[in-house]
Amino acid sequence: MSKVPILDPEKSYTFRSYFEMTYEPEDILAELGYSFGRRTVNLPQFEGPLDRLDNLKSRIAESLPYVSLTSEAARRELLIAPILLDVLHYTQAQLRIEYPLKVNDRLKGDLDYYLYTRSKILVVEAKNADLSRGFTQLAVELIALDIWTDSDEPMLTGAVSTGDIWQFGLCDRAQKQITQDLNLYRVPSDLEPLLRIIVAVLGSLSD
Repeated sequence: MSKVPILDPEKSYTFRSYFEMTYEPEDILAELGYSFGRRTVNLPQFEGPLDRLDNLKSRIAESLPYVSLTSEAARRELLIAPILLDVLHYTQAQLRIEYPLKVNDRLKGDLDYYLYTRSKILVVEAKNADLSRGFTQLAVELIALDIWTDSDEPMLTGAVSTGDIWQFGLCDRAQKQITQDLNLYRVPSDLEPLLRIIVAVLGSLSD
């Protein structure tokens, strides 16, 4: 028996629209032509020195007891942005905030954080507290980037973050498959492996 379509061909959808849906991610992504799976992913980690790590960790740990993180804006400015700014130091990636992207009427909206180097891309979706539905939105954004970008990278990487928790996702472009990494990275306790993964994805200056 065929399923009733989730997406109305007469309607327009933004990336945010997918966050608001209560359907399972595999059902949503199937309508966009992609499969979905969850597994533990051993992501590459940059092995060189991180000369700003201790300072970043101490600044975040010091501020957490005094800051309310009940809003998405607070999490973005106090937890996510400082990490990404240090990533720029190690990779010299370009960073775009609230980057507008439109592929078609099903794939359009603003990417919270879009980082790219000459051939590598990382998109970060910031969410207040709902990591699960936030990942669905991230997955759709990775699909949009897969169609839109002229990068020849076989795998696109993204992350969804509530600020204190990060989760990665991968888009296998040849297989048209989105993978949700089961690992969760917590800030500040997992700040070093988190930072090493992001730097490895984008490529460090020493590569």
